[in-house]
Amino acid sequence: MADIDIDRRSLLLTGAAALGSAALLGGCGNSGPIGGAEASAPSATSGDYQADVVIVGGGVAGLTAARRLVAAGVRVLVAEARGRVGGRTLNYALSPPAHSDTIVEVGGQWVGPTQDRVLALIDELGLSTFPTYNDGSLIDYRNGRAVSYDGRVPPTDPIGAAEAGLTIERLNALAEQVPLDAPWTAENAEEWDSQTFQTWMDQNLITPGGKSLVQLAIEAVFSAQPRDLSLLHVLFYIHSAGSLDALIDTAGGAQESRVVGGTQLIAQRMAADLGERVLLNAPVSEIEQGDGTVVVRGNSFSIKAQRAIVTLPPTLAARIRYMPALTGLRDQLTQRMPMGTVIKVQCVYPTPFWRMDGLSGQATSDTGPVKLTYDNSPPDGHVGVMMGFIEGEEGRAAMRMTPEQRRAGVIESFVRYFGEGAAEPLDYIEQNWASEEWTRGCYAGYMPPGVWLDYGDQLSMPAGLLHWAGSETASIWNGYIDGAVRSGEQAAAQVQALL
Repeated sequence: MADIDIDRRSLLLTGAAALGSAALLGGCGNSGPIGGAEASAPSATSGDYQADVVIVGGGVAGLTAARRLVAAGVRVLVAEARGRVGGRTLNYALSPPAHSDTIVEVGGQWVGPTQDRVLALIDELGLSTFPTYNDGSLIDYRNGRAVSYDGRVPPTDPIGAAEAGLTIERLNALAEQVPLDAPWTAENAEEWDSQTFQTWMDQNLITPGGKSLVQLAIEAVFSAQPRDLSLLHVLFYIHSAGSLDALIDTAGGAQESRVVGGTQLIAQRMAADLGERVLLNAPVSEIEQGDGTVVVRGNSFSIKAQRAIVTLPPTLAARIRYMPALTGLRDQLTQRMPMGTVIKVQCVYPTPFWRMDGLSGQATSDTGPVKLTYDNSPPDGHVGVMMGFIEGEEGRAAMRMTPEQRRAGVIESFVRYFGEGAAEPLDYIEQNWASEEWTRGCYAGYMPPGVWLDYGDQLSMPAGLLHWAGSETASIWNGYIDGAVRSGEQAAAQVQALL
C-alpha cells in the first residue's frame, strides 16, 4: 500500500493538468459542443493507497473538505473521475482571433452577497472578483416585440408584471416558514410537498403575463419546469438563498460578481495546494465497508481509509456499487432526485456592441430557445461575449437538434434581442451539461413532489462510514457554489470529530 504522506510535487500534476485543460478547450472554435478537456490529463490512476479519509469527487465541495481536513493534520486522498478538477465549474479560453488569453466560464460562474463562505474562500486563495456588467437598459421580448426598459418591471405587460411582483413577495413570505435543516417538518409540508409548483401557479396566478414571468424565474433558477418541482422544494430553495429576489437579481443578487480568471480557478487553486493528494482520471465504481474501514475502488486503483465523503450529485452517487448495499430509503432518495437540464451558450463578437446602444445585455423572453441572456464579456470589454441559457423543456428539445440547428436558434434569439449586430459571431460556444458523463445535468439535483416528505432525512444522513457532501446537501445556498463550500466544510467537521 502507498502511504499519502506526500509533498507538493503535484503542483506540476494537478495544477498543470487542470490549467492545461482550459487552454486546450480554446481550440474548439465553431465546432459546437465543448469537449476534450480530459485529453490533456495524465493516464488513469492505478495502484493501492491508504488514507485517513477518502473523498469521492474533485469539485468545490470535495476539495473544500480535503483542504479543511489536511489543515487539521488528517491524511486525505481525493478521487476525481475527470482529468480535471472543478466539477460543474469549467473555464474556457476563447479562440483566436478573439484573444486566446481571455477566459469565459461554461459552467457555474457567479457569486453574490450573503454567499459568505465562497467569498471568504476566494479571498483565502488570493483570487478576486469583478461585477457582472449591469449598466444600461434591459430587453423584454414578448408577443413578438422587443422593448427596452429600466428598473425591474418590464413595460410590455404592466398588469402581469405587477402580479408577478406580488407573487414573488408572497413566495418569500411562505419560504420563511420552511425550516432549512428539515423542510419536511414545516407546518404545511404535506400540503406543499403534495403538489407541483405548476399546480400552485395555476391556482394562485390569474394573468397569462404573470404566469409567464414567474415561470421564467423558475426555469432560470432550477433549469426545470414548474411541473417538475415540488412546491415545498421551491420554497426551501428560496429560503436557502434568503429570497427569490436574491436568486434572480444581478446587482445585490446571486449574479452580482464573477471571478477574475474564471470560477474554475477556485478548484484549481485548492487542488494545487493539495498536490498529489488529488488523483485525476479516477472514477469510482464501488465502495465497500467492513471491519471499521472503507475501501473505494476504481478499475485499476483502490483507496483504504477510515471514512469516506461522497460529494457527487445524488443521481451520480447512486451509480456506485455499495457493499453492503445502502438502505432502501437512501437508494430510493437518489432515484427521485433528477438533475436540471441546461445548455449554456455564448457568442463572441469583436466588441460588446449592445453597450453602444445603452443596453446591459440582459434580456428576458417568452420565446426560445434562449429566454435569458447576460453580458459575459471580460472586465475590460476588449471583446464582446453574449451568454444565454437553454433551460428546462427548451433544453430537452434542443438536445434533439443537430449542433447546427442549435447554433442557428441561439443566434436567431440574440438577433431578436440585440439586432443584426449579433448575426455574425466570431465564435460560438455551447456546453450541454446533461451530456457530461460525470455530471448528467445542471444546475443541481431537485425534488419532485413527495421526496422531501418521505426521504428528506436521508439526504445528509451518514451511511456507516460514508458521509455525504455536495451543493445538493447544503441548507444555505443549496445548489450554488457557496452551498458546495458549506457542505464540504460541514462534512469535514463531521468526519474530523469521528476520527
